[in-house]
This record gives sequence, C-alpha cells and structure tokens, in this order.
Amino acid sequence: RAMIQKQGPIARLVIYALLVAGSLVFLIPLFWMISTALKPIDQTMSMPPSWLPRQAYANVGGQRVPVTVGRALEDGRVEVMLADRTMRVVSAGEVVTRVKPRWGNFREAIVKMKYFPLYLKNTLVLCLLTVIGTVTSSALAAYGFARIPWRGRNKVFLLALATMMVPFPVVMVPVYALFRNLGWIGTLKPLWVGSFCAGAFNVFLLRQFFLTLPKDLSEAARIDGCGEFRIFWQIILPLARPALMVVGLFQFMATWNDFMGPLIFLTNQKDFTLALGLQFFQSQHGGTEWHYLMAASTLIVLPIILLFFFTQKTFIEGISMTGIKG
Repeated sequence: RAMIQKQGPIARLVIYALLVAGSLVFLIPLFWMISTALKPIDQTMSMPPSWLPRQAYANVGGQRVPVTVGRALEDGRVEVMLADRTMRVVSAGEVVTRVKPRWGNFREAIVKMKYFPLYLKNTLVLCLLTVIGTVTSSALAAYGFARIPWRGRNKVFLLALATMMVPFPVVMVPVYALFRNLGWIGTLKPLWVGSFCAGAFNVFLLRQFFLTLPKDLSEAARIDGCGEFRIFWQIILPLARPALMVVGLFQFMATWNDFMGPLIFLTNQKDFTLALGLQFFQSQHGGTEWHYLMAASTLIVLPIILLFFFTQKTFIEGISMTGIKG
C-alpha cells in the first residue's frame, strides 16, 4: 500500500483499475457457480448462456403462470410446459421472462445428498482434530527449533524442510500399507492421526515467528524458576496467537477441501467427508443435475469464504509478523 501511495494519481488509478479487473476475473467462476445453483435445470446448459436465473411466464387461460419454454414453431408460436407437465402452444410475444432465483435448489440438493448431515459432521470432526493436532505438534516442534539450543539443530531443521519437496504420491502407497496393517482403512483415523506429527511448513512458519520474540522474556522466566514447558505455555504461546491462528486456518481449509485423503482411506459412504460426498453425488446419477451440484458446491464453499472474511485481520496480521527474522 505504501508503494502505491508514492505513485502519482494517474499511476494509482491504473494500478487500482488493474487490481479490480483482476479480482473480477477471479470472481467469475464463483459467480457462475452461485448463478447455476439458482437456475432451473433447463437453463444450466442453455446456449447462449444466461448469467442470471430467469423464469418464463405465459398467459394461459387468462392468467400469467410460470412455464418452461420448449420448441419454437414456424408460425411465431412456441411450445411451453406448465407446472403439471402438460404442453401448451402460445404466441411467442406472450412469453415474458423475469429474474427469479430458485432458492429451493439448496434444500433439494441437501435432500438428494442423502447423507449430507453425516458428511458435514465427519468433516467438522476431522477439521477439529486436525487443527488441534497440527497447532499443538507444530508449536512444540517450532519452539524446540527456535528457542532451545541443541547440537545439530539447524541441520535437522533443514532436513525437515527438505520433506516439503517430497510429493504425496511418492509416499501414498507406503502410507496406505501402514494404515492397512494397523487396520485403520475405512475409518477416519488415517485422516487425523498424522496431524499430531508436525508438518514442515507449519513448523517453519511458527519457528520464524518465535525467532522474532525477545529472548529476554525467556531468560527472565528462567531466573524466576520457570521450566521450558511453562515458558512455552504461559509466555510464548499467548504472544504467538496470531501465528497459531494462521496455522489453524491453513489446516482447517486444507482438511475441509481435502479430497485425495478421504478417497484413498474411506470405504463406507456414511464416513465420507463433504468433498468426497460431493463427488459421489455427481457420479451416482446417469446425467449430472448441474443446478443441484452447484447448489451443494456453494454450500460447501460458503463456510470457507465466511471464515476468511471474519478472520481476515488475524490472518493478515499473522502472515505479516512471520518471517521478519531469519
């Protein structure tokens, strides 16, 4: 922001215009998903595409009733289908359209996804367990790398960072074999137990934050007789709340959106998460009901969007205060 304010008024106007244009480009898929979620099925694949959900009305028997427009006839009339699925032929000029969202699509999507409440419960349970495990284990490991001097600390830290370069498909088969031998396949355990083993990225994030805290705080606490765990629990963690929130948000979003893990380890439909349940909902019908699929997708994406907006200040604060000191 400071760099933008140093520019002239014309340069600032151009920069803001480019930022707004770029934001609109990224918002187009989100707007199309919400728009499709509010349409009837016949408008989801219409050409040319309609950006807004509309409802056609025609005068039938002296009354304006909602209809579905069908085939156009050569004499300037069109076929329309009434709510009771009977066909009528009316003049094309008598058919008018109005913007009308179909909010009932969301309720129908939940009904058609028979186990939606179970999907939601499983996802929330996993998010809670993985956030607790990730924040706890990452904070402990980061404290050891940042505040406790021990021989080979930096080398071990570099080795931990090197694990970030190993893609998941490389370890997918060995991990699956491990959980199969433990008898955990078909349960939620493979999806949350690993979070209690700190990940390299989160450890790096918290370590950089811990390094910014004055060491005099820890020294004064040691003089007063505090042990390392008490220093960590009562002094370091309260000061690191923004960074801990960032790690928790990252893990919550990763677990909420995770598809590969549930696809590999879950076998019972009642244990599915929202992401896997959405894919199952799409594949269980012969033809995709796009309006219901987009309605379900909107319901799944909405909590993440709201979470980001409500925690945006904490998120930006935690990111900006991390990595100041190497």
